[in-house]
Amino acid sequence: MEYLSGTGRLKTRCVQAWGLHPRLMVFLPVLALLCGLVMLPAAGCGREASQQPPLCVAGSTSVQPFAEKLAEVYMHHFPHLRIDVQGGGSSAGIYATRQGAADLGASSRELVAAEKDLVEIPIAWDGIAVIVHAANPLTNLSLDDLRAIFAGKITDWRQLGQRPHAIHLITREEGSGTRNAFEELVMGKVEITPAALVQDSNGSVREIVANDPNALGYISVGLVDRRVKALSIDGVSPTREHLRQHSYKLVRRFLLVSRLPPRGPVKEFVDFVLSAKGQSLLEQEGLVGIAE
Repeated sequence: MEYLSGTGRLKTRCVQAWGLHPRLMVFLPVLALLCGLVMLPAAGCGREASQQPPLCVAGSTSVQPFAEKLAEVYMHHFPHLRIDVQGGGSSAGIYATRQGAADLGASSRELVAAEKDLVEIPIAWDGIAVIVHAANPLTNLSLDDLRAIFAGKITDWRQLGQRPHAIHLITREEGSGTRNAFEELVMGKVEITPAALVQDSNGSVREIVANDPNALGYISVGLVDRRVKALSIDGVSPTREHLRQHSYKLVRRFLLVSRLPPRGPVKEFVDFVLSAKGQSLLEQEGLVGIAE
């Protein structure tokens, strides 16, 4: 199985080549993906003229590990087809799809009005887990307190009845589908404090929280592991059953998007994702099937 890599090198190359002002660094996930794609044929990711074009899936880092698993299983049964899975963020994947640089975009947020010309294909339900270090004694937050924390109004664990220490707040970058969904579901019109440390993937948020007893962040429920603790929100834990019932408040859809109705190999892969086998794989990985 072949995946594109080197996003960090692409970011550096873009900055050096274009002399980006530091304030434009927030757009690096999109620019990194585009810089990588401009060096590749528009029809796919890294294909060669002598090979069958690969199917390119690009976008959300929340969807990425699940798309990789689906691609791995699919290619095992159909080894003649190569599927390249990239991250870059939901907005970058949607843009790449619109430009024809990706066959399918992966998004962990809903499409905005200007993107509604794309074909959206819901593939699963996911929750946004609010996570702390595994040793943190906190188990529950109210939605109001969660909003106040990310607004910068609650800054110390003492304000939540815990041992006094500054809360080390972790958030995602602009353009991230996870951040967009978090802002819609939690923040409303309230801005996330600029004091929060910004990270460009679910994995990096999880890594920081797993190694910092005073950190608090948010990631896809499907990516929670034993190194971090997912908090209940208003007394409801982010279990699969609560996601299925939508009683847990931070629930969102995972989408694939395409420029036109899928056809050929793209349609065959989408059909697999939506089949009983594909949905079962997503359930095994911690998501909730879209038909549930």
